[in-house]
Amino acid sequence: MKTFRVGLVGCGGIAQVHGAVLQELPGVELVTCADIRPERAQAFGKTFGAKPYASLEEMLEGETLDCLHICTPHYLHTPMAQLAASRGIHVFTEKPPVMNREQWTQFQALEQAPVRVGVCFQNRYNASVHLLQEVLASGEAGKVLGARAFVTWHREAPYYTESGWRGSLETEGGGVLINQSIHTLDLLVQFLGRAGQVEASMGNHHLKGVIEVEDTLEAYITFGDAHALFYATTAHCADSPVLVELVCENATLRMEEQEVTLSWKDGTKEHFSLAQPKAPAGGKAYWGASHSLCIGDFYTCLREGKPFPNDIPGIADTAQLLLGVYESAREQRVVSLA
Repeated sequence: MKTFRVGLVGCGGIAQVHGAVLQELPGVELVTCADIRPERAQAFGKTFGAKPYASLEEMLEGETLDCLHICTPHYLHTPMAQLAASRGIHVFTEKPPVMNREQWTQFQALEQAPVRVGVCFQNRYNASVHLLQEVLASGEAGKVLGARAFVTWHREAPYYTESGWRGSLETEGGGVLINQSIHTLDLLVQFLGRAGQVEASMGNHHLKGVIEVEDTLEAYITFGDAHALFYATTAHCADSPVLVELVCENATLRMEEQEVTLSWKDGTKEHFSLAQPKAPAGGKAYWGASHSLCIGDFYTCLREGKPFPNDIPGIADTAQLLLGVYESAREQRVVSLA
């Protein structure tokens, strides 16, 4: 079995999850890491047995790598993916893949590079998501008539002010949508397909004067004949379970993390409490616990030469919807995505 030599850039919170997963994957060796805060790179390297560097450029000059994991602030995802791809290194990047249309054009161009690019949409691998997809595919629930999705989480000022990049349009690209609820937006795309148009609005309710990005966003999204109501905020008092509900001709399908309820038209109900993988060390329950499945699948696809579901074409509809939602909210207009 080929052993993939892996490097990781950006040694903050989510990097701990990637490191824990990579340590357990057969045929994968996390050999090096980089962070512009040398003390973070050194601490990460000590924990995971990786050689630390003070920058990505230094790391790429000093190491021969097969794959790079990108866990840096949002604005660096696309340029770092470009740099790695230009050196023949496969890329696995944290969300969001891009922050704007210019970056999306650049990111899409990586399809022509002789490397594979994957994005960490780990919640696609949740058992509850697979169950809803199976029910929809069976046809028993009938046509989807509409949907609603709610993300009500809690973030205080230090989360932004102590990061050095969150809360800034230039470096984060947005707030609750691009950072926290992009996964839920992605799940709507998984269930309903490509969106046709969107009308959205956003605001900052609880951190005025602290952040310049939105803490709350709502959108009315058209998927063919169905409409989805989307609401996300970080102004709630707690990190509540994410709710996604699909109203179909014959049933209503409700998912709250790993709890699924199927309410059939004849009045019967089925409830499923699905087993959830153990969250990797350093992870948080509300992130979803399927990082190991997602990252493991990426390396399986690399090894076997199979398409990775979260490759550039696989995340294109979500990226287009993300950018369209922001365009609608900022320009106060309906945005067509056709």
